[in-house]
Amino acid sequence: MLLLARILTAAVAALHLYFLLLEMFLWTRPLGLKTFRNTPEKAEITRVLAANQGLYNGFLAAGLLWAAVSARHDLALFFLGCVVVAALYGAYSVNRRIFFVQGVPALAALTAVFWA
Repeated sequence: MLLLARILTAAVAALHLYFLLLEMFLWTRPLGLKTFRNTPEKAEITRVLAANQGLYNGFLAAGLLWAAVSARHDLALFFLGCVVVAALYGAYSVNRRIFFVQGVPALAALTAVFWA
C-alpha cells in the first residue's frame, strides 16, 4: 500500500506540474485556450493572474513530490489536503469539473496514504 500511496501522490504532483505549464506558459496558446475555454482576448487580460495561479500549482507539485520521494505521510496528507480544498473551492467558484480533475485523484491518493 505504501508504494501505491507514493505512486498516486506522485501522479497528483504530475497533474499539478501540467497545470503549471498550462497556466504559466500555454494560457494564451491554443491548448490553454481550449483547456480553459477562454477567448484570446480574455486569456490575454487574465494572463498574469493565470501565471500566478500556475506558480502556486508548482508549489503544490513540489510539496507532493517531496512527500512521495521521502515517503512522509504527514507531508502527503498536508499537500493532498491542500489540493482537495483547492478543488472544492474551484468547483464552487468556477466549475464542478475542477473537483473531478483535481479533487478525485487527490482523494484517491489521500485514501492510499491513510491506509499505508
